[in-house]
Amino acid sequence: MEALEAILTRRSTRRFKNKIPTRELLEKVIEAGRYAPSGSNSQSTHFIVITDEDTLSTLEELVKQEFSKMEVAEDTYVSIKNSINAAKSGQYVFHYGAPVFIVTANRRGYGNAMADSACALENMMIAANALDLGSCWINQLHWLDENETIRNFMIEKGLAEDETITGGLILGYPEKGVPERNPLERKGNPVTWVD
Repeated sequence: MEALEAILTRRSTRRFKNKIPTRELLEKVIEAGRYAPSGSNSQSTHFIVITDEDTLSTLEELVKQEFSKMEVAEDTYVSIKNSINAAKSGQYVFHYGAPVFIVTANRRGYGNAMADSACALENMMIAANALDLGSCWINQLHWLDENETIRNFMIEKGLAEDETITGGLILGYPEKGVPERNPLERKGNPVTWVD
């Protein structure tokens, strides 16, 4: 699959087979993330790759528990509000049963932390599509980065004390065999040409 096709046909996957991709495929996806651009070529994005089923299950329970403790305010961001409400109602879904969760982190206080990690996550999603793997960006750990319970758990799993959680990516074999590749119509993201 050529690069432009991999970009234009990439879609989020939320239904996975209960099968971990081979280590070789995972390393290819992670390598794509590691080769993403970074501010001043800092290469400071940290990738924490979770494939252990018990760890994923525990993390899901902790995230659900911590969201259910939160209150929804009028100015709560809609996605966070949805997570809080889902956790309180018992309808919360965290990693959609994906067998792999790649958490990205970067240095606290580093101005390009989110941009660098976003580039890495996008590279990994495109690589996953090219390798017939499904993926989906997951932000809940970023939203809970200051939560003591979540931080302590992630520090146990390799997060450094001076790092902030910047995002996450679920990954695996799509339930239907290959990723959904029908491009969605673009209704937003306007373009202005100044000629």
